Amino acid sequence: MFASNRWAPAKAHAAVAAQLATWGHCPAETVGDAVEAVTLLLVEAAVADGGKRVSVHLSDQDGQACILALSHHAGLADGPGDAGDVLHRITAHQPVTGCGTDAGPDGRRLWAVIDL
Repeated sequence: MFASNRWAPAKAHAAVAAQLATWGHCPAETVGDAVEAVTLLLVEAAVADGGKRVSVHLSDQDGQACILALSHHAGLADGPGDAGDVLHRITAHQPVTGCGTDAGPDGRRLWAVIDL
């Protein structure tokens, strides 16, 4: 959980990288660059939603990582909306195998799956 401010994306990336290392994942440089870029994009979009906090959730399975950012700003419309550009920018990274967004009672969720 991070305060929703301009420092949140960098803090989130540091936390994601540290957790992946703890789990024994040492991605190649290009994959590591993609993990950084995708984490920054997800969290920047969540911060832009205007909530007071952002949470980042990470899971790994079968050589892939799922990174999810939650804006904690309820009442946003479901669907990509302005997230369409973010999703397009996320998929530009080669190791990304999927991404998406939806809105729920706890705010907008943006996620990406990356081959490690």
